[in-house]
Amino acid sequence: MKRRLFGLALAASSLVASPASAVCTEIRHLADSYIVCTFDPARETIRVYGVADGPSEPLTYGAVRDLLRQDREFLVFGMNGGMYHPGYGPVGLLVEYGRERHPLNRDTGEGNFFLKPNGVFFVGKGRAGVMETEAFARAALTEVQFATQSGPMLVVDGRIHPRFLPDSTSLYVRNGVGILPDGRVVFAISRGMVRFHDFATLFRDTLGCRDALFLDGSISSLYAPEVRRNDRFSRMGTVIAVAGVLPY
Repeated sequence: MKRRLFGLALAASSLVASPASAVCTEIRHLADSYIVCTFDPARETIRVYGVADGPSEPLTYGAVRDLLRQDREFLVFGMNGGMYHPGYGPVGLLVEYGRERHPLNRDTGEGNFFLKPNGVFFVGKGRAGVMETEAFARAALTEVQFATQSGPMLVVDGRIHPRFLPDSTSLYVRNGVGILPDGRVVFAISRGMVRFHDFATLFRDTLGCRDALFLDGSISSLYAPEVRRNDRFSRMGTVIAVAGVLPY
């Protein structure tokens, strides 16, 4: 399993998450309900697991739990990560321990990933960020150790994505990630089907994020025991995970 998974560790091994550090709650925004989970990248171990390029077996939360158990860790939180191909390989950027495992995708195309601006969620040196793809390419940030790319951006520097319509009839379950003003990472997933515009205003107006990235829609899934959620049948190409350490 380890050969087929890319482990992206945010914190040093001496910094561990515990069940108490998982802060998940259910909130309402406009007429819809969302589960929101918040983590401090300076204190907690955030990782992204992805399958290798090409056709491969999909990931499940059970598979991630088994992988973590090999290192005496357990899964505190899990969510599907950035978009992937039918064979489960990543569509866009994947960086592991400072090494680029899949390049930044700046192409044009069809589908949500290419609804530009799209963006990158990155972690490193005790911090995390969300940045629009072209800005990320220009910035050439030296501290980035781990990154994953998805799209579209939901919020860019406090502005809603210009293609989102307040009266859109395109409704899906959606999940995404944003950065709070204090640097914490906030993940959100809708309980029901919502439009892009409403989901973006959740991050900007209710959560207070100036930058937020859409992760996926129809395959959105969550592992959050704190709110009794375990989408154990989900099959994914990438999983964002928060890990804790098992007692000896």
